[in-house]
Amino acid sequence: MSNESRSIHEFDFSLICEYFSGIERQGPGSPEVTSKALSFTSNITSQSRIADIGCGTGGQTMVLAKHTQGLITGIDLFPAFIDRFNYNAAELGLESRVNGIVGSMENLPFSSEELDLIWSEGAIYNIGFERGINEWRKFLKTGGYIAVSEVSWFTNNRPDEIEAFWKDAYPETDTIPNKVALMQQAGYIPVATFILPENCWTEHFYDPQVALQEAFLKKYAGNQMAEEFIVNQRHEAQLYNRFKKYYGYVFYIGKKI
Repeated sequence: MSNESRSIHEFDFSLICEYFSGIERQGPGSPEVTSKALSFTSNITSQSRIADIGCGTGGQTMVLAKHTQGLITGIDLFPAFIDRFNYNAAELGLESRVNGIVGSMENLPFSSEELDLIWSEGAIYNIGFERGINEWRKFLKTGGYIAVSEVSWFTNNRPDEIEAFWKDAYPETDTIPNKVALMQQAGYIPVATFILPENCWTEHFYDPQVALQEAFLKKYAGNQMAEEFIVNQRHEAQLYNRFKKYYGYVFYIGKKI
């Protein structure tokens, strides 16, 4: 397998964590998109409990906190992300109701029907969309919401090159109607679905990485793993530019029945 077609999961996690700690968002998104997705939920009050699963450094979580009054718990596997998350919350004066903890999305520390809202931007792929929406459902109150963003196909047919890339990176990549059907089968009313605009990939995700990549290569000059990782990130950005009409991130919002 060539370096350009390696999956991100093949790289050292500490390297990945250090790299992505340097940008506000660890995946495609924007404050406007987070706010839009939140607008499809209701009855979120100061008593509400919210979990942001796979929160990263909390770029989207802080937007949630500005638009809600509930208690928010961010969960991520990487301590460095959580350290940055809690620093960001403190800087914004949100530490009294926004807290990040180290944990796994496969073993969440919540009680049955404890949560009013489950959030996960660009992270549910780590456990798998179908498994995630099914296993996390028990933590939601009846009438509670789940909102996740997930890479999805826009067309039924696409070029072999991009098909192969996503089949390797995330085999669950599927079309929007099929994802909505999975949400309905899991016991949610599909409330809303929308495609993230292109600037979520460019302006808010790939563009901030350009300067970071130069600094990273300088810091790790001669480190083959670091160099291959940057090649991988640049290749992913090039693929998006070439094939963006075939795929992108999609927000899926559901209400627990």
